[in-house]
Amino acid sequence: MRDGVEESATGGDGGRPRLAYPFAEGPATGSAVDIAPGVKWMRMPLGGALAFINVWALKEAAGWAIVDTGLRSPATASAWRAIFAGALGGEPVTRVIVTHMHPDHIGMAGWIARKFACRLWITRLEYLMCRVMAADTGREAPEDGLQFYRAAGWDQAAIDNYKARFGGFGKALYTLPDSFRRLVDGEEIPIGEHTWRVVVGNGHSPEHACLYCPALKLLISGDQVLPRISSNVSVFPTEPDGDPLDDWLTSLARIKTQVPDDVLVLPAHNDPFHGLHARLDHLIGGHERGLVRLRRLLAEPRRAVDVFSVLFKRAIVPDLLGMATGEALAHLNCLIHRGAALRQTDAEGVNWYRAA
Repeated sequence: MRDGVEESATGGDGGRPRLAYPFAEGPATGSAVDIAPGVKWMRMPLGGALAFINVWALKEAAGWAIVDTGLRSPATASAWRAIFAGALGGEPVTRVIVTHMHPDHIGMAGWIARKFACRLWITRLEYLMCRVMAADTGREAPEDGLQFYRAAGWDQAAIDNYKARFGGFGKALYTLPDSFRRLVDGEEIPIGEHTWRVVVGNGHSPEHACLYCPALKLLISGDQVLPRISSNVSVFPTEPDGDPLDDWLTSLARIKTQVPDDVLVLPAHNDPFHGLHARLDHLIGGHERGLVRLRRLLAEPRRAVDVFSVLFKRAIVPDLLGMATGEALAHLNCLIHRGAALRQTDAEGVNWYRAA
């Protein structure tokens, strides 16, 4: 239920935790809902499977600090203009805080920062990786990328689609400011009447910043903790031997030790919820169970594209192939790093995985 307690589910993932959703309705586009004194919840349109992203405003003496910004689009700009004039009372934006580099979070950051002549606040790795990926805009797909996806088992049609779509990252965001204020894990930042602590996670993105306010018992979790979906954790051609899943699992366990269970979690997608520790346990457990199923499947050699059935509940259509492949490789690499699987490359350059 959207406005009550999440219903339990049974099945291979062990059942969902029971989470409480205190808000019956979310904000309409261009408006805001008050979460706590000086904390506002807004939504920016996305379209597709995820219809919107949640963004937040934190009151300061001179105006409002904004956390996350939405995807670059005319619809998002229109929604922000309505919020500036309405929900934020015509007061200026004092700083733009971005949890991480994905376009739905950082897409409008350059636009807002320039509009109000304010600073972008972000972790160093997120800023630098965003600049690197934006620099690929308009480039042809690199040979390393083509080899990476051929090795995963993609056919020529999928490779051609990758080549056609490569270099589109920068089109989804305004040019970043040429300077930024670095967010550091554990740093305490005064914002208005309250102090917010930076809690960094890894795996979904390089150096994802959550914001925790003990006084208000709020955690702005970005994509690090979502109530109804699990954030994508992927291996990419730029780091083919990486182990982001171990980073992700370690981060989730660490958050449980740093943030108490009594917070209201303000996620980037879905609704604010209570039940942080149960959700963290479920996310960790779901991936661990996936690793067990995957290792069983690897009794016979498999390619990355052959393992989707034990990791995902839905069919993988062409538009989801890239994310599914990246996440499958994250699980396979995790097993390799744990000594539970081996990888061999055949004469065609395709990687085959089997249980160790």
